[in-house]
Amino acid sequence: MARREAPAAGPGSRALIVDVIRSAAAISRVELADLTGLTQPSISNIVRDLIADGIIHEIGSADSVRGKPRKLIAIKPANRFGIGFHLGPDTLTCVAVDLTGGVVGREVVPRPPADRLARQFDDFTAGLDLPRSRIEGLAIVAPTPYPDDSAAPDGLPALRAGLADRLGLPVMAENDAAAAALGEFWSRRVSREQAFGCIYLGSGIGAGFVFGGALFRGASFDAGELGHVSIDYAGRECPCGNRGCVERYASMAAVVADAARAGLPLASGPLDRGPLDRGPLDRGPLDRGSLDRGSLDRGSLDGGSLDGGVPSAEPPGAGGGSAVGTATMSSAYDAVARAAVTGDAAAFAVLDRAAGHLAVAATSMVNLLDLGRVVLTGPGAALAGSIYARRLRTHLDRTAHSRRRHPVVVELSAQPRDAASIGAAALIVQAAVAPGHTPGTSG
Repeated sequence: MARREAPAAGPGSRALIVDVIRSAAAISRVELADLTGLTQPSISNIVRDLIADGIIHEIGSADSVRGKPRKLIAIKPANRFGIGFHLGPDTLTCVAVDLTGGVVGREVVPRPPADRLARQFDDFTAGLDLPRSRIEGLAIVAPTPYPDDSAAPDGLPALRAGLADRLGLPVMAENDAAAAALGEFWSRRVSREQAFGCIYLGSGIGAGFVFGGALFRGASFDAGELGHVSIDYAGRECPCGNRGCVERYASMAAVVADAARAGLPLASGPLDRGPLDRGPLDRGPLDRGSLDRGSLDRGSLDGGSLDGGVPSAEPPGAGGGSAVGTATMSSAYDAVARAAVTGDAAAFAVLDRAAGHLAVAATSMVNLLDLGRVVLTGPGAALAGSIYARRLRTHLDRTAHSRRRHPVVVELSAQPRDAASIGAAALIVQAAVAPGHTPGTSG
């Protein structure tokens, strides 16, 4: 392999080396040179600096066919931390990760006013006993509003700037689906050579893409609006102005509305098979919606009917009679999903139909970008992910344009409800140790 000259080594080379070490878990300097094409002197200089900065460390040695054992290097996990905040409709999910993307702390609290976010940051990091000197910054993620949404949440750019001033740390902002993609890429040790995609299933549907180790953001940081890929040009109206958008058929909100149309109980009765509690880390019913793509105005069914007078799923507090009654959309969805995976045929049919709609849009996404690996995440995948994943795999195996050249791997997230907040924290980690991948977002 041709070697780059040493003077070419710089910030881009440093990011490249960190990314290769991250994906390899443990690797020697010789292997780094082979994989990156950099010269041995460049590798030695950059590795020495990374060790001095506490980003990597030597972890032992491995036998070599050339005689002398090779020293192995790896990311040093707990030397630095990133913090991620996910702004849900009613809750704030806070996560801290180490340099490998491993979660070291998580908290879900009622969403505070914007002017209290700095105090929440201080309380959260103090509770984890994280030294301020080892915290690289904060990233805030939230759903992208509709183009004409006058009721969109507080502007993230202004919020970011204010927090950066108060905290004295870098602050970044990103949409939730893109952040989730970066988090999955980083923590799964996905190779930068892979064309990687992530589908975020919430009250709406989004996607994120990582190419060459960097998020693909588009002209206005709005890439990945998979939910607004139309699967029926004469279909259901969408608040975005289009018709037949897949999130009107396959999102959590759409499933709840279709379940109501099918006459399935949403808040109690046969579908409600056990408490909605997930365990000690969850803080009551508000947590059920903590990873939704914003308030239900983002992915709701617009307070009207789908077609033929079908009742819609309205956001909590939207007023008026709703098919969901007093149940939140997310808890109603969880009831349907729980029933579907425990043998309720009617609930399974509703979710399987939604998964089939998503598979059609996802195949278009895969064909357009020639993706090799797709992860399904978000709160909608927490209970019913296997139903969606099965449909996606079957459809892609049959219809993906690249199916005879390479497989398209479909995987489920290990932490779908927290994917956006974990991804937010991973954004900070990547910006700190592999600069150059996250342009235009730091505060």
